[in-house]
Amino acid sequence: MTVWNDLVGQADAVTALQRAVNGDGMTHAWLFTGPPGSGRSNAAIAFAAALQCPRGGCGECHDCRTALAGSHADVTIHRTQSVQLRVHEAKDLIRKAALSPVGSRQVLIVEDADRFNDTSGNAMLKAIEEPHPRTVWLLCAPTLEDVLPTIRSRCRQVNLVTPTPDDVAAFLVRTEGVGEAVAAYAARASQGHIGRARALALDEPTRNRRREIVSLPNRLTSLGACMTAASNLAAVAKEEAEAITTDLDAREKADLDRAYGVEERGRRPREYGPALRELVDDQKRRARRRIIDVVDRGLMDLVSVYRDAISVQLGAGVDLVNAEMRADVADLARDSTPELNLRRIDWIFEAREQMVEFNVPVALALEAMMVALKVPGRSE
Repeated sequence: MTVWNDLVGQADAVTALQRAVNGDGMTHAWLFTGPPGSGRSNAAIAFAAALQCPRGGCGECHDCRTALAGSHADVTIHRTQSVQLRVHEAKDLIRKAALSPVGSRQVLIVEDADRFNDTSGNAMLKAIEEPHPRTVWLLCAPTLEDVLPTIRSRCRQVNLVTPTPDDVAAFLVRTEGVGEAVAAYAARASQGHIGRARALALDEPTRNRRREIVSLPNRLTSLGACMTAASNLAAVAKEEAEAITTDLDAREKADLDRAYGVEERGRRPREYGPALRELVDDQKRRARRRIIDVVDRGLMDLVSVYRDAISVQLGAGVDLVNAEMRADVADLARDSTPELNLRRIDWIFEAREQMVEFNVPVALALEAMMVALKVPGRSE
């Protein structure tokens, strides 16, 4: 048992990080890149634990256990709740980075370094370029191009890869005790996303929601069907997001009330109103991000169906992501062309960009996308 055990299919990255822990190539700023689900933040947290561990990442000592659990005094993990990482968050990190650690060094992990905007990124630059001598920055992002050039040029890169389905399936069998058939399905359907694979392996409602999504391409036969599909996906995403955030919102509101001494129907300090407005704004931003995250999973499931159809059309001979619905994939392939399916994939990514980059309402972006995906020449 070591801190590296849950990093699936990342042998090269683990080797480089272990060498750094032992002093070979250690530096003050690191950038972990890799596709969604490859384990960027897990790798950063494991590295942080190893840097704190007197034995270089044994996985069993107090330093390892607290770092992995997120409770180590010298390991800070920042997860932004907004679509963009805002300047006040950057300033909080900078203040933290300037403090002396309790032990030999402190490690600051920023899980969403791709969400820095120009203002927050520029605020961070000097702290990363000239850090406290006992501070280490670990930044995480999907690709190098997602990070501001001024920041990525100051960091050593660790590139993670998409784990193979066999590696993911073996991990699920070993860590979750699921059957091999369920593990194999979850590994394929997750497309190498470890967290998604775990959810698909362990939760029947999650599997059912995915089956509903991947059945859509052959059902988009009319404008009505397209609009219904968009509405249903938006509603499911909102419901899932609310299930995650409602209790947290209530706890944060109660904590704010206690901090300002607000009793029910009691007198409120003058400072309470601005603090409440800021909290509500933060919660709205978090809710939107959660909705987009849920929608994004559905869109990637849709992409997998069109990718499978292209594979069938070209006779590529590769394993299908959705092997259990081979007949439906064959129908989709028969009613389309590889060029059309490539355009459909582009339309899906365009919808993602509209929601994330241009703040287009989720329902509107999904409606436009579903209409574009409509099966030509067929009606209900």
